[in-house]
Amino acid sequence: MIVNRGLDTELGDPKYARPELERRWLVDQADRPNLEGLDFTLIEDRYIEGTRMRLRRMTRRGETALKLTKKYETERPETRPIVTAYLTEAEHALLASLPAFAMRKRRFHLPVDGRYWSLDLFEGPLARLELVEAEAADEAALDALVPPAWATKEVTHDPRYQCGSLAQTLSIPE
Repeated sequence: MIVNRGLDTELGDPKYARPELERRWLVDQADRPNLEGLDFTLIEDRYIEGTRMRLRRMTRRGETALKLTKKYETERPETRPIVTAYLTEAEHALLASLPAFAMRKRRFHLPVDGRYWSLDLFEGPLARLELVEAEAADEAALDALVPPAWATKEVTHDPRYQCGSLAQTLSIPE
């Protein structure tokens, strides 16, 4: 069988991407669990100017993961195609030389009602911002997500709360 791998095939849906199904909420800091003594991952992101690409360094307990990710724009921000490449330190350093918007946050993984939620505490100019998010295996599970009691307003569909936008403005939307 002959496979036609012409430009039409390459310009279709991102064939190496996987769907990322996630929803995100603001957090009531006074009601969320106490985080003292809990393990977290330090995330240092660089959103490369003029692109949809994010360069990320993740560090926890002395271990580091480096990756380059592209999230594709869609009409439904809760179900975006995403593709990730894992990098060496040299590759990360080369890409880190590109102009980018930088942002840091601490990510805690908290078990709530039988599932893990990612709680992000931002640093620097975004230090008062806390977001909680969860991924789901399929759209039915995504729609059925019930956030923790300490989550407030859902911001999944508000582009101002996408991390690329936050890194660019370095201000918390009102």
